[in-house]
Parts: sequence; structure tokens; C-alpha cells
Amino acid sequence: MNPTFRVSLLAGLALSLAVASGCTVRPLMATPDVTSSGVASSPAMSSIAIAPVDTRYGQQVRNHLIFLLNGGAGQPASARYALDLKITRSSSAAARVQVRTDNEPTASLLTMTAVYKLTDGETGKVVATGKREISSAYDVPRQEFAALRAARNAEDRAARELAEQLRLALGQDLARAGAGS
Repeated sequence: MNPTFRVSLLAGLALSLAVASGCTVRPLMATPDVTSSGVASSPAMSSIAIAPVDTRYGQQVRNHLIFLLNGGAGQPASARYALDLKITRSSSAAARVQVRTDNEPTASLLTMTAVYKLTDGETGKVVATGKREISSAYDVPRQEFAALRAARNAEDRAARELAEQLRLALGQDLARAGAGS
């Protein structure tokens, strides 16, 4: 083997190792603590107090988010951050392919939107704002109670998924603000 080729190969290998050693992988919020429910959380995430909301579906999102942020421990006693949520929902016909005899659609799409503002309680400064949206499709049967129950189930599914999206968004916002460490 040519000596210059061997030196070039070793130099390339050494350079590759140097570049690879600079790469790191770390969790979203740096040092996660795993709570009794198995949900990874950080001190910053578990110090978020969520303001009350005024609708049933808003309460569902809020309850799921409190559980996700604190592992089922409830609201923090002394919260560093305050989260204001504005949650809206809308429902529309998802498809007009299958129609009943009275020309009503048999499928609907529920869309739930959350607009949030995270404020630092110590400084009063707005740490982050954002908007997240989730859609949940459901079938609309002929029976009135079954149709109402299908809409309620879609609402509950959307609330759980929206809470998951909000938890991830808040984690990213806190990491960007440098509050994760």
C-alpha cells in the first residue's frame, strides 16, 4: 500500500472522528426527571401554572396538559410560569360522498385550536406565544344521541392530542428561552 495513501486514509479517519465527537444528542429539556407516571418532565415544565378556561373542551385540554406537565401531580404550588390558553372549536362536513336521504353528510370534521401565551411570573415577561391546531374526524349516525356522542368522542380525542402538541411546543419554547437547564 502506498505510504501517502495510508497517511491520507489515517488523516481522513482522524478528521471523521473529530467531527463525530462534536455531535451530541440531548433531550428536549436537557435533564429530564421521570415522574411516577413515567412521563419525562423538567423543572421548568413542571413549574407552569395553567389559567382556568371556560368551556368543557377547553377544560379537557387543560386537564390533559396539567397531567402531562406534572405527571399527574396537579398544578404546582409555586409556579414560575403562567400559561394562558384560548381554545376554540369548529365542526364542518368532512365529506359529501355518502349522504342520507335528507342530504345531510354522514361524516364531520372537528377542528380544535389553542392559542397560548407563556409568561414568566418573576419578570412578567412573555416567554412564548403560539397557536396549535388539531382535527378529528367522526361519523354522524342517524340517531341523535349517537351523533352527539360521536361528536363528544371526537372532541375528547382532539383535546388529548392538542394537549400533547402544546406540551411539545412549550418544551421547545422553554428550551429556546434557555429555561430547560
